[in-house]
Amino acid sequence: MSIHPTAIISPGAHLAQGVRVGPYAVIEDEVTIRAGCEIGAHAVIKRFTSLGERNRVFEHATLGGEPQDVKFRGERSGLIIGDDNLIRESVTIHRASGEGEVTRVGSRNFLMIGVHLAHNCTVGDDNIFANEVALAGHISVEDHVFLSNNVGAHQFVRMGRYAMVGGKSKIVQDVLPFFTTDGNPPRVRGLNSVGLRRAGFSNETRRALKLAYRLLFRSSRSLTEALGEMEKLNDDNVRHLISFIKASRRGFTRAARSGSNVVEDKDIA
Repeated sequence: MSIHPTAIISPGAHLAQGVRVGPYAVIEDEVTIRAGCEIGAHAVIKRFTSLGERNRVFEHATLGGEPQDVKFRGERSGLIIGDDNLIRESVTIHRASGEGEVTRVGSRNFLMIGVHLAHNCTVGDDNIFANEVALAGHISVEDHVFLSNNVGAHQFVRMGRYAMVGGKSKIVQDVLPFFTTDGNPPRVRGLNSVGLRRAGFSNETRRALKLAYRLLFRSSRSLTEALGEMEKLNDDNVRHLISFIKASRRGFTRAARSGSNVVEDKDIA
Protein backbone atom coordinates (compact mmCIF):
# COMPACT_ATOMS: atom_id res chain seq x y z
CA MET A 1 0.00 0.00 0.00
CA SER A 2 1.30 3.45 -0.96
CA ILE A 3 -0.36 6.42 0.77
CA HIS A 4 0.95 9.95 0.42
CA PRO A 5 1.55 11.59 3.81
CA THR A 6 -0.81 14.46 3.00
CA ALA A 7 -3.76 12.16 2.25
CA ILE A 8 -6.53 12.00 4.89
CA ILE A 9 -7.92 8.51 5.41
CA SER A 10 -10.53 7.72 8.04
CA PRO A 11 -9.64 4.85 10.38
CA GLY A 12 -13.04 3.42 9.48
CA ALA A 13 -12.12 3.04 5.78
CA HIS A 14 -11.05 -0.36 4.45
CA LEU A 15 -8.22 -0.30 1.90
CA ALA A 16 -6.84 -3.50 0.42
CA GLN A 17 -3.18 -4.22 -0.16
CA GLY A 18 -1.76 -2.51 -3.23
CA VAL A 19 -4.04 0.54 -3.10
CA ARG A 20 -2.26 3.79 -3.96
CA VAL A 21 -3.49 7.14 -2.63
CA GLY A 22 -2.13 10.44 -3.95
CA PRO A 23 -1.49 13.81 -2.29
CA TYR A 24 -4.35 15.52 -0.45
CA ALA A 25 -6.87 12.81 -1.29
CA VAL A 26 -9.67 12.31 1.26
CA ILE A 27 -11.20 8.92 2.01
CA GLU A 28 -14.04 8.95 4.51
CA ASP A 29 -15.44 6.47 7.00
CA GLU A 30 -17.21 3.31 5.77
CA VAL A 31 -15.46 3.27 2.41
CA THR A 32 -14.17 0.03 0.88
CA ILE A 33 -11.42 0.12 -1.77
CA ARG A 34 -10.23 -3.21 -3.13
CA ALA A 35 -6.86 -4.30 -4.45
CA GLY A 36 -5.07 -2.47 -7.24
CA CYS A 37 -7.00 0.81 -7.09
CA GLU A 38 -5.26 4.14 -7.57
CA ILE A 39 -6.75 7.29 -6.03
CA GLY A 40 -5.37 10.51 -7.53
CA ALA A 41 -4.41 13.78 -5.89
CA HIS A 42 -7.27 15.74 -4.30
CA ALA A 43 -9.83 13.02 -5.09
CA VAL A 44 -12.56 12.56 -2.48
CA ILE A 45 -14.18 9.20 -1.73
CA LYS A 46 -17.22 9.80 0.45
CA ARG A 47 -18.76 7.46 3.01
CA PHE A 48 -20.82 4.43 1.95
CA THR A 49 -18.79 4.03 -1.27
CA SER A 50 -17.39 0.70 -2.44
CA LEU A 51 -14.79 0.36 -5.21
CA GLY A 52 -13.87 -2.98 -6.77
CA GLU A 53 -10.41 -3.87 -8.03
CA ARG A 54 -8.00 -1.93 -10.26
CA ASN A 55 -10.02 1.26 -10.59
CA ARG A 56 -8.13 4.45 -11.44
CA VAL A 57 -9.67 7.57 -9.93
CA PHE A 58 -8.02 10.72 -11.25
CA GLU A 59 -7.46 14.13 -9.71
CA HIS A 60 -10.35 16.05 -8.13
CA ALA A 61 -12.96 13.34 -8.74
CA THR A 62 -15.62 13.04 -6.04
CA LEU A 63 -17.31 9.68 -5.54
CA GLY A 64 -20.28 9.01 -3.28
CA GLY A 65 -21.38 12.58 -2.58
CA GLU A 66 -24.85 13.19 -1.21
CA PRO A 67 -27.56 13.20 -3.88
CA GLN A 68 -28.89 16.48 -5.26
CA ASP A 69 -32.43 15.48 -4.41
CA VAL A 70 -34.83 17.61 -2.36
CA LYS A 71 -36.33 14.40 -0.94
CA PHE A 72 -33.00 13.31 0.54
CA ARG A 73 -33.00 13.40 4.34
CA GLY A 74 -29.56 12.01 5.15
CA GLU A 75 -30.61 8.37 4.98
CA ARG A 76 -28.03 5.63 4.59
CA SER A 77 -27.54 4.78 0.92
CA GLY A 78 -24.59 3.76 -1.19
CA LEU A 79 -22.44 3.89 -4.30
CA ILE A 80 -21.09 0.60 -5.65
CA ILE A 81 -18.45 0.62 -8.39
CA GLY A 82 -17.11 -2.52 -10.09
CA ASP A 83 -13.62 -3.27 -11.45
CA ASP A 84 -11.21 -1.74 -13.96
CA ASN A 85 -12.96 1.60 -14.42
CA LEU A 86 -11.17 4.75 -15.58
CA ILE A 87 -12.68 7.73 -13.73
CA ARG A 88 -11.05 10.89 -14.99
CA GLU A 89 -10.57 14.36 -13.55
CA SER A 90 -13.49 16.11 -11.83
CA VAL A 91 -15.97 13.28 -12.34
CA THR A 92 -18.80 13.30 -9.77
CA ILE A 93 -20.89 10.25 -8.92
CA HIS A 94 -23.53 10.58 -6.20
CA ARG A 95 -24.81 7.93 -3.87
CA ALA A 96 -28.48 7.04 -4.00
CA SER A 97 -31.53 8.72 -2.55
CA GLY A 98 -33.71 6.44 -0.42
CA GLU A 99 -32.92 4.24 2.56
CA GLY A 100 -30.80 1.26 1.49
CA GLU A 101 -30.79 2.27 -2.20
CA VAL A 102 -27.61 2.33 -4.29
CA THR A 103 -26.14 4.04 -7.30
CA ARG A 104 -24.34 1.34 -9.26
CA VAL A 105 -21.54 1.47 -11.85
CA GLY A 106 -20.31 -1.76 -13.43
CA SER A 107 -16.85 -2.61 -14.77
CA ARG A 108 -14.49 -1.39 -17.49
CA ASN A 109 -16.26 1.93 -17.96
CA PHE A 110 -14.39 5.02 -19.15
CA LEU A 111 -15.77 8.24 -17.65
CA MET A 112 -13.98 11.23 -19.13
CA ILE A 113 -13.38 14.66 -17.59
CA GLY A 114 -16.33 16.23 -15.81
CA VAL A 115 -18.86 13.42 -16.21
CA HIS A 116 -21.71 13.54 -13.69
CA LEU A 117 -23.78 10.52 -12.66
CA ALA A 118 -26.64 11.45 -10.36
CA HIS A 119 -28.34 9.47 -7.61
CA ASN A 120 -29.84 6.04 -8.26
CA CYS A 121 -28.30 5.65 -11.70
CA THR A 122 -27.44 2.14 -12.86
CA VAL A 123 -24.60 1.90 -15.38
CA GLY A 124 -23.55 -1.45 -16.87
CA ASP A 125 -20.18 -2.50 -18.30
CA ASP A 126 -17.83 -1.28 -21.05
CA ASN A 127 -19.46 2.11 -21.55
CA ILE A 128 -17.67 5.28 -22.67
CA PHE A 129 -18.95 8.69 -21.54
CA ALA A 130 -17.09 11.63 -23.08
CA ASN A 131 -16.35 14.95 -21.38
CA GLU A 132 -19.18 16.65 -19.46
CA VAL A 133 -21.83 14.00 -19.97
CA ALA A 134 -24.53 14.60 -17.35
CA LEU A 135 -27.03 11.93 -16.35
CA ALA A 136 -29.90 12.89 -14.03
CA GLY A 137 -31.27 10.58 -11.34
CA HIS A 138 -32.61 7.06 -11.84
CA ILE A 139 -31.15 6.62 -15.34
CA SER A 140 -30.36 3.12 -16.55
CA VAL A 141 -27.55 2.52 -19.04
CA GLU A 142 -26.96 -0.97 -20.42
CA ASP A 143 -23.55 -2.12 -21.80
CA HIS A 144 -21.23 -0.81 -24.54
CA VAL A 145 -22.98 2.57 -24.80
CA PHE A 146 -21.05 5.54 -26.20
CA LEU A 147 -22.18 9.03 -25.12
CA SER A 148 -20.42 11.89 -26.88
CA ASN A 149 -19.45 15.13 -25.16
CA ASN A 150 -22.06 17.21 -23.32
CA VAL A 151 -24.90 14.72 -23.69
CA GLY A 152 -27.53 15.55 -21.09
CA ALA A 153 -30.24 13.10 -20.06
CA HIS A 154 -33.53 13.53 -18.18
CA GLN A 155 -34.19 11.42 -15.09
CA PHE A 156 -35.61 7.91 -15.52
CA VAL A 157 -34.59 7.48 -19.16
CA ARG A 158 -33.00 4.23 -20.33
CA MET A 159 -30.17 3.73 -22.79
CA GLY A 160 -29.89 0.43 -24.60
CA ARG A 161 -26.72 -1.53 -25.24
CA TYR A 162 -24.44 -0.59 -28.13
CA ALA A 163 -26.25 2.72 -28.56
CA MET A 164 -24.29 5.77 -29.65
CA VAL A 165 -25.47 9.31 -28.84
CA GLY A 166 -24.09 12.36 -30.64
CA GLY A 167 -22.56 15.32 -28.86
CA LYS A 168 -24.74 17.83 -27.02
CA SER A 169 -27.90 15.81 -27.54
CA LYS A 170 -30.71 16.44 -25.05
CA ILE A 171 -32.17 13.05 -24.12
CA VAL A 172 -35.69 13.07 -22.69
CA GLN A 173 -36.90 9.63 -23.85
CA ASP A 174 -35.36 6.17 -23.97
CA VAL A 175 -32.43 5.66 -26.35
CA LEU A 176 -32.85 2.49 -28.39
CA PRO A 177 -30.09 -0.12 -28.37
CA PHE A 178 -27.88 -0.72 -31.43
CA PHE A 179 -28.75 2.60 -33.11
CA THR A 180 -27.12 6.02 -33.41
CA THR A 181 -29.13 8.88 -31.91
CA ASP A 182 -28.18 12.50 -32.52
CA GLY A 183 -29.44 16.08 -32.60
CA ASN A 184 -31.79 18.45 -30.80
CA PRO A 185 -34.43 17.28 -30.69
CA PRO A 186 -32.67 13.91 -30.88
CA ARG A 187 -33.53 11.49 -33.66
CA VAL A 188 -32.48 7.95 -34.50
CA ARG A 189 -30.15 8.22 -37.50
CA GLY A 190 -29.58 4.55 -38.29
CA LEU A 191 -27.66 1.53 -37.16
CA ASN A 192 -24.52 2.03 -35.06
CA SER A 193 -22.60 0.13 -37.71
CA VAL A 194 -19.08 1.13 -36.67
CA GLY A 195 -19.69 0.15 -33.07
CA LEU A 196 -21.30 -3.15 -34.02
CA ARG A 197 -18.51 -4.07 -36.45
CA ARG A 198 -15.86 -3.29 -33.84
CA ALA A 199 -17.75 -5.44 -31.34
CA GLY A 200 -17.70 -8.40 -33.74
CA PHE A 201 -21.38 -8.52 -34.68
CA SER A 202 -21.89 -10.75 -37.69
CA ASN A 203 -23.15 -9.47 -41.03
CA GLU A 204 -26.32 -11.49 -40.48
CA THR A 205 -27.07 -9.83 -37.14
CA ARG A 206 -26.32 -6.35 -38.48
CA ARG A 207 -28.58 -7.04 -41.43
CA ALA A 208 -31.37 -8.18 -39.09
CA LEU A 209 -30.99 -5.02 -37.00
CA LYS A 210 -31.04 -2.88 -40.13
CA LEU A 211 -34.27 -4.56 -41.20
CA ALA A 212 -35.66 -3.94 -37.72
CA TYR A 213 -34.80 -0.23 -38.11
CA ARG A 214 -36.65 -0.08 -41.41
CA LEU A 215 -39.68 -1.85 -39.98
CA LEU A 216 -39.80 0.59 -37.06
CA PHE A 217 -39.12 3.83 -38.89
CA ARG A 218 -39.38 3.44 -42.65
CA SER A 219 -42.53 1.40 -43.10
CA SER A 220 -46.19 2.32 -42.83
CA ARG A 221 -46.79 -0.28 -40.11
CA SER A 222 -48.06 0.58 -36.66
CA LEU A 223 -45.68 -0.07 -33.77
CA THR A 224 -47.54 -3.27 -32.86
CA GLU A 225 -47.35 -4.50 -36.45
CA ALA A 226 -43.66 -3.59 -36.75
CA LEU A 227 -42.80 -5.47 -33.55
CA GLY A 228 -44.66 -8.49 -34.85
CA GLU A 229 -42.66 -8.44 -38.08
CA MET A 230 -39.44 -7.98 -36.12
CA GLU A 231 -40.18 -11.14 -34.14
CA LYS A 232 -40.03 -13.08 -37.43
CA LEU A 233 -36.40 -12.05 -37.95
CA ASN A 234 -35.45 -14.65 -35.32
CA ASP A 235 -32.38 -12.82 -34.01
CA ASP A 236 -31.44 -12.55 -30.32
CA ASN A 237 -30.39 -8.91 -30.59
CA VAL A 238 -33.58 -7.96 -32.39
CA ARG A 239 -35.47 -9.71 -29.60
CA HIS A 240 -33.58 -7.58 -27.09
CA LEU A 241 -34.60 -4.49 -29.04
CA ILE A 242 -38.23 -5.61 -28.96
CA SER A 243 -38.09 -6.22 -25.21
CA PHE A 244 -36.48 -2.83 -24.64
CA ILE A 245 -39.25 -1.09 -26.58
CA LYS A 246 -42.01 -2.97 -24.78
CA ALA A 247 -40.52 -2.06 -21.39
CA SER A 248 -40.39 1.66 -22.16
CA ARG A 249 -42.37 3.93 -19.84
CA ARG A 250 -41.25 7.32 -21.16
CA GLY A 251 -41.45 6.41 -24.83
CA PHE A 252 -38.39 6.18 -27.05
CA THR A 253 -36.60 8.49 -29.43
CA ARG A 254 -37.89 8.13 -33.00
CA ALA A 255 -36.28 8.67 -36.39
CA ALA A 256 -36.66 11.83 -38.42
CA ARG A 257 -39.36 11.74 -41.05
CA SER A 258 -38.47 10.60 -44.55
CA GLY A 259 -37.46 13.49 -46.77
CA SER A 260 -35.81 15.49 -43.99
CA ASN A 261 -32.12 16.36 -44.15
CA VAL A 262 -31.02 13.18 -42.41
CA VAL A 263 -28.22 10.96 -43.63
CA GLU A 264 -29.09 7.38 -42.79
CA ASP A 265 -26.63 4.55 -42.29
CA LYS A 266 -26.13 2.74 -45.62
CA ASP A 267 -23.68 0.13 -44.37
CA ILE A 268 -26.00 -2.86 -44.67
CA ALA A 269 -28.08 -3.14 -47.80
